[in-house]
Amino acid sequence: MSTQTPAARAPASLNRSDLILLGLSVAAIVAAALTRYVGGGQLLAFACAAVAVTLLAAVVGRSVEQLGDRFGPGATGVLQSALGNLPELFIALFALKAGLVAVVQAALIGSILANLLLVLGLAFITGGLKHGTQHISSSRAQQIGVMLFVSVAAMVMPSVAAFIHSPAEPHEATLSVLASVILIILFALSLPASLRRDEVADGADVSAHHEPPRWPLALAVALLALSAGAAAFVSDWFVTALEPAMQTLGISEAFAGLVIVAIAGNAIENVVGIQLALKNQSEYAFAVIINSPLQIALVLAPLLVISSNLFGFATLTLVFSPLLVVAVLLAVLLTVLITFDGHSNWLEGAALVGLYGVVAATFWWG
Repeated sequence: MSTQTPAARAPASLNRSDLILLGLSVAAIVAAALTRYVGGGQLLAFACAAVAVTLLAAVVGRSVEQLGDRFGPGATGVLQSALGNLPELFIALFALKAGLVAVVQAALIGSILANLLLVLGLAFITGGLKHGTQHISSSRAQQIGVMLFVSVAAMVMPSVAAFIHSPAEPHEATLSVLASVILIILFALSLPASLRRDEVADGADVSAHHEPPRWPLALAVALLALSAGAAAFVSDWFVTALEPAMQTLGISEAFAGLVIVAIAGNAIENVVGIQLALKNQSEYAFAVIINSPLQIALVLAPLLVISSNLFGFATLTLVFSPLLVVAVLLAVLLTVLITFDGHSNWLEGAALVGLYGVVAATFWWG
């Protein structure tokens, strides 16, 4: 009689962590569906949908990660950043359809802040406590930092025009579309450099930091398609439950977008950055973490602006509140300043996380 355990009989391509993640994701989807269509209360429906979105974002990220070096590390990095934002894209589109423009604007800025302050700060803390001062002065990381500053600056220019009541103020919708087109063109121009096989400071290829893919290509593609499709449905449930939950909990639209939607949509995928910092691969961890907000500024925000006009949803513009603009510019400036000296430590990480906490608390009342 066979003495194999269920884990031992599992497909060799899926390890225990994969099976747990997939099992939890299925359970969360079922719970979200039951609370959405059968009942259970507004808060429970919202909580189940939020957990399901978060887990599906993790499945999307792991599926892209398991594509490995089949397309080259540069292409894989671009795919991971682009497809990793799919759950947030779906949430934002359904929110615009529901007229929650303030939530979407706060979520866009909140996603950038969550990555630059919360995730990067946690990476600095964990890596610094384990390894001491870490080196982050790779030319690739610095290049990404400069691109991030330029793209975010371009993204908030319509806001500046509105603040100073320039002649462009009455044309904020047109200016937002124009800025979005330029940002997408800038993304297209940056693709050749992103797709090249990059090298880090010690001369090692980036692919050396990737574990060999465990999943067959067909399995990775299938799970990517299934998780992305499921994310579309669950995102609709999440947005449907969001408004009643905000009213019940007394949460403002700004806080809901800045913290709840931003973290549920994309923060968990960047746990890989924290893991890399723990392995003392600090340069690569930094590049991975800040590549996500770069994609938000260059691709996600412009696509949402254009889509809101094409599909007849509530019109999204790049005119954010003054507090959102100040918060995101401070976060980007701090990130660039930290990279300038080429080193990071746990205290800098604690400062970033602390600033994130203050920013989040500032938006609690709206």
